[in-house]
Amino acid sequence: MEDPALNLIGYQVNFDFLEEGLLLFNHSCGTTLAVMAGAFKNLYDGPIFSERLTNTDECPQYCLRQEELRPCPAKCGCAYVREIIQIINNWTKDNISR
Repeated sequence: MEDPALNLIGYQVNFDFLEEGLLLFNHSCGTTLAVMAGAFKNLYDGPIFSERLTNTDECPQYCLRQEELRPCPAKCGCAYVREIIQIINNWTKDNISR
């Protein structure tokens, strides 16, 4: 994640198994990487809500749009993955050229 040539570009949700949703990264070499969200779960130590609020009035439907990476304001079971996305996007990048 320290590689400045690597950028998080999207998230493909898996509503049945949230940890199997895919975080999508582009690298400047032209490669796109897909990594399961569960691989980053150890970065997050906040609340994980048990109820999924998808398709309710409280849901902003961010998870339905792959390129949408904002944090979710709902107390939804999916929200912790969006917090992981914020952690990744704010990760300090190395200043070395690759």
